[in-house]
Amino acid sequence: MEFKEFDFSNELLDGLDSMRFEKATPVQERTIPIIKEGKDLIAVAQTGTGKTAAYLLPVLDKLVRDGHNKINALIIVPTRELAIQIDQQMEGFGYFLDVSSTAIYGGNDKDEWNRQKNALTTGADIVIATPGRLIQHLTMGYVKMDTLQHLILDEADRMLDMGFFEDIMQVVTFLPKERQTLMFSATMPSKIRELAKNILQDPDEVNIAMSKPAEGILQAAYMVYDTQKVALLNDLLKDKDLPSIIVFASTKIKAKEIARSLRSNGFNAKDIHSDLEQAEREDVLREFRNRKVQIIVATDIIARGIDIEKIDLVINFDVPRDAEDYVHRVGRTARAQTQGVAITLINDKEVLEFHKIEQLIEKEVYKIPLPPHIGDAPEYNPGALKKGRGRKGGYNKKRSFNKKPRTNKGGNKS
Repeated sequence: MEFKEFDFSNELLDGLDSMRFEKATPVQERTIPIIKEGKDLIAVAQTGTGKTAAYLLPVLDKLVRDGHNKINALIIVPTRELAIQIDQQMEGFGYFLDVSSTAIYGGNDKDEWNRQKNALTTGADIVIATPGRLIQHLTMGYVKMDTLQHLILDEADRMLDMGFFEDIMQVVTFLPKERQTLMFSATMPSKIRELAKNILQDPDEVNIAMSKPAEGILQAAYMVYDTQKVALLNDLLKDKDLPSIIVFASTKIKAKEIARSLRSNGFNAKDIHSDLEQAEREDVLREFRNRKVQIIVATDIIARGIDIEKIDLVINFDVPRDAEDYVHRVGRTARAQTQGVAITLINDKEVLEFHKIEQLIEKEVYKIPLPPHIGDAPEYNPGALKKGRGRKGGYNKKRSFNKKPRTNKGGNKS
């Protein structure tokens, strides 16, 4: 379905044409008509399906047709990065429109606080905000939400995982009861149902099945002991003439350690995580986008909601705990029908977690033999663990996981 079939205003269609947006994605095709009718909506769709445009475009179209002068729409998001990204997309969609937007997020910068206060008091048309910082502004008493017509929750499941349920409910107390509420989420756990029951009225539901990783992604994995992971990572990246690589780690401590190890081995690498100030994170992402940094080592803070084009290689240093997070992580590469590679390092304790990923994507990921100089590898056999045949700490027909892996004399053990 082409965007012109949605009967959008000519000004909005001009903006879409300039961005080369022609055909709607499935989530856009199914949700835009519902949103245009003014109904509340729950939409289950993963990152990368075009959901941001799905809710922005009909709201922008309504603003153009009905006129505007104060806050009309509030988009609540889990992270500052996502708030900034949506604000940037607004600039593209609204290039030919007289519509304003502002991103509201945390930080200790006084000038930034004053910028946000000014945008909220003068009445930006669309406000994109993280819950905590928005509440700070709302409780000061100078933000007027009585003109608001649309409340949109993006990545609602991630917000609840981060403990924002009470914050969201507090924000809602400042909003008009008569409004359209849209909820977009990658999954639909019971907590989301509870939230929807509290803030939506007779919502329509759209469920876009969890899509598999793009066909352009070459997926592979290594079985490896934890003590071998850093050595293998350095080995994999050696002599790789790839301008854009993301390594995902499970914690910010690991992200720092991995980036430090890569830099000590001559790689152009930086880490990005919640310990960095917002300005520092933006600087890292900007350098990465501009190809001034080859490798970023990241926590899941950027697995969702950050649109970085042309990622050549994604490496999961750790198997993500949530199988769906694997799809989000590897989805950073092979975007827009390009080619990409995704490699996962699986230790002996992560076998069942990775098996769940294979079940979700309905595909067995090829396990590459570990290079001999790295040492012996664990065996990938989730069936043995399921039946309890494995020894504590792992299973291996040849040797116990509890033994230390063998390394070369030169010491490849990390």
